[in-house]
Amino acid sequence: MRARLSDIAQQAEVSEATVSRVLNDRPGVAPETRQAVLTALDVLGYERPARLRKRSAGLVGLVVPELDNPIFPAFAQVIESTLAQSGFTPVLCTQTPGGVTEDEYVEMLLDRQVSGIVFVSGLHADTAANHDRYRALIARPLPIVMINGYAPGISAPFVSCDDGEATELAVAHLVALGHRRIGLITGPDRFVPVQRRVAGFRAAMTRLVGTTEAEAGELAELSLFGVEGGEAAAGRLIERGVTGLVCGSDLMALGAIRAARQRGLTVPDDISVVGYDDSPLMA
Repeated sequence: MRARLSDIAQQAEVSEATVSRVLNDRPGVAPETRQAVLTALDVLGYERPARLRKRSAGLVGLVVPELDNPIFPAFAQVIESTLAQSGFTPVLCTQTPGGVTEDEYVEMLLDRQVSGIVFVSGLHADTAANHDRYRALIARPLPIVMINGYAPGISAPFVSCDDGEATELAVAHLVALGHRRIGLITGPDRFVPVQRRVAGFRAAMTRLVGTTEAEAGELAELSLFGVEGGEAAAGRLIERGVTGLVCGSDLMALGAIRAARQRGLTVPDDISVVGYDDSPLMA
């Protein structure tokens, strides 16, 4: 595939002139900028010029649930860049509804003799899933890393935000703005991050607003992740008189804003909405 300077420049967030200097191995480019350009080549699937290739320390699989949600491409870009700086070649595996499953990707990666696998928001975060699949990988032995969520009894590194604390901070922010009728919108309760957010929401509402457990439960709406799920859940909460919303993702927050506008409400004048992910969508 022939590399387009504009595509690489956009991916690496540099000028086309800088991309040209890197591809022609010319001086005057900072090491971190040079690496960003080379990583952009890898991410976009372009082949590096022969003079810029180096022997890989090995392949590392990166399994993500989707790319529609901007947080997952952000995860992928940072992880791939870090792997490349250590000499590893990342292999991005993206799941889609009805497409290749996580287990099928793992089999493919094992066939390619990867040096390890990074799972982002994988089945390890789903309490309804069988986690023996991960124990089998560790027993091979194969290094694995889990991002977002947790599964007990698996001897592997887990990296997650403190979802409970983050939700408590969001509620505290809305309380500071004067809100007392605050709702939570997040995904299905079988996922560990969701369980943590619900627990943090209930704790904050009890401590800061004085709601009972039952009242806090009525103010938490669990829906499908995504814009549509956020819109449906927000609509139900707005009908209950909620004036502030804490959302489990930025896409759900966009759905909440859509639901508010459909009812003639403005954000933040009539209702406040807090997202989760720090996505450029919400900037």
